[in-house]
Amino acid sequence: MFGFGKKLNEVSPEELAKLLADGKVALVDVREPAEFAAGHIAGATNLPLSKFDPADLPDDGRDVILYCAAGGRSATALGRCRGAREDVTTHLAGGIAAWTRSGQQAVR
Repeated sequence: MFGFGKKLNEVSPEELAKLLADGKVALVDVREPAEFAAGHIAGATNLPLSKFDPADLPDDGRDVILYCAAGGRSATALGRCRGAREDVTTHLAGGIAAWTRSGQQAVR
């Protein structure tokens, strides 16, 4: 728990890779556009935390998973989802840094 009053879930890079391969998630990168352009997880949508509005999150029936550089901003974004998008409760543990450390690729 991060003190937001609802359970927040983390997925590992390995779990996320499987979910993405199965087409089961909509992935949202909450880093700023320059960070996103420098490298992101394939298929991710960029919704920067500085302008983050839960109403802009995908709503196509897939589970939404957020990520950032290391996990702090995505946890903050999850807190902003409280009351607006109660179904959005998951982020990538360790962010894109953990993703690349685990051997997964980032795209530009």
